Amino acid sequence: MSLQFSVLASGSTGNAIYVENDQHSLLIDAGLSGKQLAGLFQQIGRDMNKLSGILVTHEHSDHIKGLGVIARKYKVPVYANEKTWNAMEGLIGQVHSDQKFIFQTNTVRSFGSLDVESFGVSHDAAEPMFYVFHYNGKKLALITDTGYVSDRMKGTIRDADAYVFESNHDVSMLRMGHYPWSIKRRILSDVGHVSNEDAALAMIDVIGDTTKRIYLAHLSLDNNMKDLARMSVEQTLASKGFIAGEQFELYDTDPKAPTPLVFV
Repeated sequence: MSLQFSVLASGSTGNAIYVENDQHSLLIDAGLSGKQLAGLFQQIGRDMNKLSGILVTHEHSDHIKGLGVIARKYKVPVYANEKTWNAMEGLIGQVHSDQKFIFQTNTVRSFGSLDVESFGVSHDAAEPMFYVFHYNGKKLALITDTGYVSDRMKGTIRDADAYVFESNHDVSMLRMGHYPWSIKRRILSDVGHVSNEDAALAMIDVIGDTTKRIYLAHLSLDNNMKDLARMSVEQTLASKGFIAGEQFELYDTDPKAPTPLVFV
């Protein structure tokens, strides 16, 4: 009776997460090409032909680039809320109506005994949402692509056994970087992305006694570095008595390489 997952790819160039239990296997977002995703599945020893469904978080290209191709090739059911489906119209090509399912925000959908809870986040998309997975007493929470983490979001993701948590940018790197001010302002806004420090401050409010793994996700290629993100998060957590490497482990994610498939 196991819940397992792998962060297949994470970053501004493409995002995809794989989650499975004994009966079902789900892909969360398909932000890479079909060929790239097939290669990532091979690396974790899984078969895309056995996918039970694809859950979409929002319509930005780094989350849906390969969605249409995968849906058509493997005849996989696709789940998204109504506004996201409307926003994806024309972006993913034709998906057969038999494969299109509505998964509204702030609801729970069950795949056998695997319960998936959706919740809204704050991002500049039609109706962005992320997911919490509940199975056999275990809880896996995914949260990226949000400008801030509200009390409502914290309540939904609190006390998870494992997190995939946005740690997008270092504020100083972003401010001093080459991006136009309009893009900097968007990233720093309430509908942009969470910084390293803000990610850690949110973690302080949600980490529970059962939390064992935290994956730092959606790192900016231009405005962050893995070592910097980890150091910043570790220091902020330590200032409140949360010690990475003792109470829980912090892990990197990568835009091109999957994390090992692990049990929650």
